[in-house]
Amino acid sequence: MAEKRDYYEVLGVSKKATTDEIKDAYRKLAMQFHPDRNKALDAEEKFKEISEAYAVLSDSEKRQQFDTLGHAGFDQRYSAEDIFRGADFDSVFRDLGFGDLFRSIFGGGFGGGGFSGGFGERINRGQDLVYELEITLAEAARGTEKEIEVPRTEKCDVCGGSGANPGTSPTTCPRCNGAGRIRNMRRSSFATFVQVVPCPQCRGKGVLIDSPCKNCRGTGLVRRRRKISVKIPMGIDEGHQLRLRGEGEMASDGGEPGDLYVLVHLAPNDLFMREGNDLYYTLIIGFPQAALGADVSVPTLEGPANVRIHAGTQVGEIIRLKGKGMPRFRGYGKGDLIVRVGVSVPEKLSTKQRELVEQLARELEQDFQSKTHKFRFQ
Repeated sequence: MAEKRDYYEVLGVSKKATTDEIKDAYRKLAMQFHPDRNKALDAEEKFKEISEAYAVLSDSEKRQQFDTLGHAGFDQRYSAEDIFRGADFDSVFRDLGFGDLFRSIFGGGFGGGGFSGGFGERINRGQDLVYELEITLAEAARGTEKEIEVPRTEKCDVCGGSGANPGTSPTTCPRCNGAGRIRNMRRSSFATFVQVVPCPQCRGKGVLIDSPCKNCRGTGLVRRRRKISVKIPMGIDEGHQLRLRGEGEMASDGGEPGDLYVLVHLAPNDLFMREGNDLYYTLIIGFPQAALGADVSVPTLEGPANVRIHAGTQVGEIIRLKGKGMPRFRGYGKGDLIVRVGVSVPEKLSTKQRELVEQLARELEQDFQSKTHKFRFQ
C-alpha cells in the first residue's frame, strides 16, 4: 500500500493556510481532476485524494489531530467514514454546476450540508468502544501482550443475527426493497443533492420481522463479555490509543462492526519519572561521597549500572546515561537515563560524630572565609 502524502502537500497549501484558502485550493483542484472533466486514468484517484485532504483540513478538530499526530497516528483514529463525516462539500460545489458530484465516484451524496457516506453508501455501523488499560513502566519499555475483557454486543447465537425466531425468516421490506435506505433528492438551479436516510418502515434494517427471536427480542444482538488479546508496542507512552479494528460493538443487519480503542495509562513508578523517551532518577548519596567521590550503583531498565561520582559533586548535578531510557515508540534507539544527585543529611548525630563535623566545619569555614569577598553596602 502506497504511503499517503501530506494533506497540505496534496492541496498545495501551507500549514498556516486559512479555511478559505483551503477551500479555494480544493475547489480549483476538484475542477481540474473531476472525472467528468478529466479523462486521465488517474483522475478519479487524485479526486479522491484531494477530497480526503479537504475533509480533514477543513475541519478544525481533525486538522489539529493531523497536525499533532501525522498520518500514522491520525489514520489509527479515523476510518474513511470518520474522515468524510460532516465535511462541507455543499458550499464548495454550490456554484460549479455539477449534478451528483460525489455519487458517481463514491456512491454517496450530500446530506445536511455534508458528505453522507464514506467511500460508498452509508451502511449501518456498530459503535466504537474505549477501554482504559493500565500497564507498568517495565511493560511499556519491553512491550507486552494483555488479555482484556470487554463488554460488547455480538451476534445472537439462537437466530444467527437475523432477529427472527428459529424456523421463521424475516421478510423483505416493501418500501426500500431490502436496502434499508431510501434516497431523498433535492434539486437546485445548479446541482442535484441526494440524501440517503434510513427507511422509516423497517428502521434501516431492510427486513420486517413478524416473529421476533425470544433470546435477543428481535434485535439480532446480545450482550456479552469478550476476552481480547492486545499487543502493546514497546516504548508506548501515557495516553496513547491503540485501535483494534472490528472489535467494537457489532452492528445490526450485518453492518460493519465498530472499532475498539485501547487507551493506555502508565502506572506510577517508584524509581523513575518519564518525560518523553528519557527517564529521571534521583540518586541520594552521603556528604563524604559527594566530597570525596565514589563509585555507586543506580537502577536502570536493564538492571543495575555503575556510575562515578566525582569529588566535589554538588546537590542537583546531573549524570546522563546514554541509551538507558525508554525505547522510541515505533522507532529506533532509546532515550537517556538522567540521574539527579541529592545529598542525605543525617537527622541525629552521636557525640563523636558531632565533634568531627564541628571540627570539619571550622576547617571549611576558614577556607571559605579566605575565599570570600567583603561587600560594603552603600
